[in-house]
This record gives sequence, C-alpha cells and structure tokens, in this order.
Amino acid sequence: MKPQEMMKEVREFMNENVAPVLRFTSVANKGNYWEVGTEVVEEKDYMRRYGRDQIVGSYLVRVNSKGEVTSFHRTGLRQRTSTDLHEEEEEEEA
Repeated sequence: MKPQEMMKEVREFMNENVAPVLRFTSVANKGNYWEVGTEVVEEKDYMRRYGRDQIVGSYLVRVNSKGEVTSFHRTGLRQRTSTDLHEEEEEEEA
C-alpha cells in the first residue's frame, strides 16, 4: 500500500471512532504493518464553551498490510498553542 492510501484509511477510522484528524505527524512502514502518527482536537465543544485553548491528542495507529486498522492508542496531550507534549503514563499492573 502507498502512504497516501494508508493515510486515507486512518483518516476514515479516526473520523468514525475518535475525532477528525487535525494532521498526520508520521507514516512508517514497519515491514508487516504500518505505524501512522496523527493529531486530533480533543473535547472541542467543552474547550470552546469555557474559553480555553483546544487540547490536541497525539495518537499512534497501526495498520496491517491489508489496510485494516489493528490498534491505536493516545500517546500524549497538549494545548494546541503549546509545543510541549504531555505523554500518557501507562498504568502499572499490581
């Protein structure tokens, strides 16, 4: 698959399941799968209502060689005007 086709599949998946894609930050062919980095605006209505800056979520999406999204997870959050990324902390299992 071409990177443009992969980005189209990821855009459709994110639009249906999370939020519209703000931008793509990376596309990498990892052999058996692709990793696609995206950013989306989180809680847009809430932020607009309270007059705060928009929160942007960064996501890493994995797509198999057939073009199907197999997994995704949020890797961080930041204010839209900020350059600092607040990474998601993984929960430790007890």
